[in-house]
Amino acid sequence: MDIWLVPLCALGGAIAGWFAAPLAERYFERPARWARPGVALTMAVTFGALAWRFAGRAELPAFLYLAAVGSLLAFVDVAVKRLPDPYTLPSYLIGPALLCVAVLTGGRPVRLGHAAIGLAVLWVLYAVQHLVAPGAIGWGDVKLSGVLGLYLGWLGAAAWWLGVLAGFVLGGLYAAGLLITRRGSRKTEIPFGPFMLAGALAGILLTG
Repeated sequence: MDIWLVPLCALGGAIAGWFAAPLAERYFERPARWARPGVALTMAVTFGALAWRFAGRAELPAFLYLAAVGSLLAFVDVAVKRLPDPYTLPSYLIGPALLCVAVLTGGRPVRLGHAAIGLAVLWVLYAVQHLVAPGAIGWGDVKLSGVLGLYLGWLGAAAWWLGVLAGFVLGGLYAAGLLITRRGSRKTEIPFGPFMLAGALAGILLTG
């Protein structure tokens, strides 16, 4: 059963992404032909990767939810440099609820404490950065950070550190690339949400 779980989840992600894409496009300033296939492909890949990572484990639905919401947020942020509240804020309720279900169906209760700590610490870390350099870290990034901290904390300290550091490294490399190619300056605003999400995905997949 586990062997077929990866392609089944990938197919489900592709279908979910195709039909969910309008939820991202509603925030676009103009129609984008690449949005629907892009969201579908992103969800297919992330769903498949997470099915491989959590095959047979109770927390898989919780992480599939993160992949779905994260895919929408990434495309919106790239398009309009915004992380909409209707996708980040409900995740502070839905994410913990799904993780509680995972505990009730076989997960370890101590992980909920780790998840709560991960949420709080990462939220504070981003909030401080926002106060110090609001042009570099937006309030939307702060809201997203708590959600990612929740999931990374659930997996433990190694996943949390790798996920956080990978996000900053990827964002820094992208910013450096803009400077080197002269496509941007130090004041250029970049959508940091996709790098946060990619870093979190690295922490999730490469630890444990």
